[in-house]
Amino acid sequence: MARTNKSETTHWLANAPVASAFKMPGTRKAWETKRAEVRKLLWQLLGRLPSRPKLPRVEMVSRADRGDYVLEKFRFDNGAATVPGYLLLPSTIAREHKCPAILYCHWHGGEYDNGKEELFRKRHTPLEPGPTLARRGYVVLAIDAYGFGERSGQGPGGPRESGTSEEMSASKFNLWVGRTLWGMMLRDDLMALDYLLSRPEVDGNRVGVTGMSMGATRSWWLMALDERIRAGVAVACLTRYQNLIRHQGLARHGIYYFVPGMLNHFDTEVVVALIAPRPILFLTGDRDSGSPIDGVRTIEVTARKAYKLYSQENRFESVIYPGVGHDYTRNMWERTLKWMDKHLGK
Repeated sequence: MARTNKSETTHWLANAPVASAFKMPGTRKAWETKRAEVRKLLWQLLGRLPSRPKLPRVEMVSRADRGDYVLEKFRFDNGAATVPGYLLLPSTIAREHKCPAILYCHWHGGEYDNGKEELFRKRHTPLEPGPTLARRGYVVLAIDAYGFGERSGQGPGGPRESGTSEEMSASKFNLWVGRTLWGMMLRDDLMALDYLLSRPEVDGNRVGVTGMSMGATRSWWLMALDERIRAGVAVACLTRYQNLIRHQGLARHGIYYFVPGMLNHFDTEVVVALIAPRPILFLTGDRDSGSPIDGVRTIEVTARKAYKLYSQENRFESVIYPGVGHDYTRNMWERTLKWMDKHLGK
C-alpha cells in the first residue's frame, strides 16, 4: 500500500539518526558545562572555517554627513572575499562619550539586490531601520552577505552567476572544502561585530543584533555563538528543524543555512538556550509556514528552562501574532525599538 505524502515525511525521519528531545540539565552548573560542549560542537559542525583575525583590516570608501547621522561606507577582506558595509553614526555622538550599537542583519527573501541597502528601505519595516535607529542614538552597522548587494556575482561561478545559482555554487564549494556557507556567513557577521566593537564611539557593553527572516536566524545564531552581543530581536524565522520537516517545509528555506549533522545531536531549541541569560525577543506570525508554531512552542519551553536557571525568565520573550505570516508588522517594529531601548540602557 502506498504511503501518503505525510507518511513519507514520517518515514524519512524514522529512518534517520535524528536526536531525541533535549533534556535541560537541572542546575545552572550542569547547564554551563553542557553549554560549553554544545557551543564547541556547533563550531565544529559549521566546518573548517578560516581563522578570524583579531580585527579585520577595514578600508574606508566614503563618508557623508546626512544631518541626523553620518554615513560611512567601508569594506574589509575576509580572506576569501571583500565584504562591503555601512556604518551609521548618530549626530548626537559629539555630546556622548559612548553610544549603544546594533549589528543589523539583512533578510533574504530572494532579494539578492537588496542586502545592506535594507537599512534605507521601508519594504519590510514600517520605517527605514538604519536612519531610525541612528536618530534614536544607536551606532548601526550592516554588511552584504554572500551573493547579496555588492557581492552579487562574486561567487565561485564568477559574474555569470547570481541569485539562487550563485548561492548554490557557494554552498557546494564550501561543502567540498569541509565547511558550510552558513558558517562563512556567520564568520563575516562576527568580523563585522569585531569592527563595530573596535569603534571608539561604541559602548562595548551595549551592543545588540536584530534582523528579519534570514537576518533573524543570523541574529539568534550569532547570540548563541558570541556573548559580546548583549541583546537581540529576531523577527520571523524562529524555526525548529524537525518540525519544519514534519510540516514538509524544507523548501521554505534556502540552502545557505543547512548545517550537516546538526540534527544528529540536537535541534534549534538548544541553540536558542545558549543565549541565556541575555535578553532576546522573538516575534513570529502563526501563519509563517517557514516557522511552524508547534516547533516554536518546543523552543520556548527549553529556552525558558535555561533562563529560569539564571532567574532571568523576563529576559526571554516570544510573541506569536495570530493571522500574521512572514511579515514585519508595525507592532513588531515598535516592540523591537522598545526592547532595544530597555536592554541596551539607552
